Amino acid sequence: MERHVFIVGSKGIPANYGGYETFVEYLTKYRQNENIHYHIACKTKDKNKKNSHFLHNNADCFNIFVPNIGSAQAIYYDVAALNYSIKYAKNHRIVQPIFYILACRIGPFMKSIVKRIHDIGGKVYVNPDGHEWMRAKWSLPVRKYWKLSERLMVKYADLLICDSQNIEKYILSVYKKYIPKTTFVAYGSDVKKSVLSENAPQLVEWFTKFNITSNEYYLIVGRFVPENNYETMINEFMLSSTDKDLVIITNVEHNKFFNTLKEKTHFESDKRIKFVGTVYDAELLKKIRESAYAYLHGHSVGGTNPSLLEALASTKINLLFDVGFNREVANKSALYWTQKKNELSRLINYVDNFSDKKSEVYDSLSTKQISENYSWRKIINEYELLFKNF
Repeated sequence: MERHVFIVGSKGIPANYGGYETFVEYLTKYRQNENIHYHIACKTKDKNKKNSHFLHNNADCFNIFVPNIGSAQAIYYDVAALNYSIKYAKNHRIVQPIFYILACRIGPFMKSIVKRIHDIGGKVYVNPDGHEWMRAKWSLPVRKYWKLSERLMVKYADLLICDSQNIEKYILSVYKKYIPKTTFVAYGSDVKKSVLSENAPQLVEWFTKFNITSNEYYLIVGRFVPENNYETMINEFMLSSTDKDLVIITNVEHNKFFNTLKEKTHFESDKRIKFVGTVYDAELLKKIRESAYAYLHGHSVGGTNPSLLEALASTKINLLFDVGFNREVANKSALYWTQKKNELSRLINYVDNFSDKKSEVYDSLSTKQISENYSWRKIINEYELLFKNF
């Protein structure tokens, strides 16, 4: 039977950056079941592109115009995309459509949206993402909205697809009165090595620009937000005795958090610490990960984090903040630290003296963990089975 799946909540494809966008890119690119047809909502600021369609990875992509209305844009976008998708499914007499909503942004609208979808014989699946209401960047009223929204999304969804077993346990425990139907399908990762050589011009140029040497740096890649433990990682690195650099790839802007971090850590006085901005070239970023001595991961909120999967697939040694989400993904293939003073600095000193053989053991364990449990082929096969079984 033909199955039509409408995906709402990513910014769209082709993917430039971002977890949901990468997921949708791979889901459509590596589609194995020809009877599954994807319809992907894509966000546009160009009014002339409103409701226009285009093909990408053989998926039907449609543009949803979103006016510049500040922080409410994401909510507007999801609701507008669903309204358009429902109308499209109705007009094209699509039988048993699935509407897969990524993230819990539109809880207050869920009851009416789900009713309209059920009226045309469809179902609503939701990916609850990871505790958006816990993120420090949000004000208290916004956090309260995210929590309410999450509760209502869980209450009305036909199925919650959790990309972390910890998130699934949380949903089943906190919202047990709704008897939510859940399943676990992990996020995926690309396990192929970078196509770039050690002498690739863009790599050499990048190393030269920031005075960085291959295998002589610890690496951090992630959003520049307090819950990613930048303060702990920088403080502890400064306390360590390593002569390697700490290279931080992030969307750093000279904002309030950056200035607060500067005041608290005085990192500018330590020549080893290098904020290098963002890297949007996927192959270059992969090669930078492969060339790092070790990776530091401080994420404390969320489910299966894409940057962690990429690090485990590419970087030899991984030092992770000790939280359930991270342990679930890396298992015994990584080393762990907490916010206790001197813990991470001692771990860095310990890892700094690893023999090549010991580094190779961790490298092999982490690569195996990703290829066996998080390859995109495996994840996409699991999704297609879910969509097929309705």
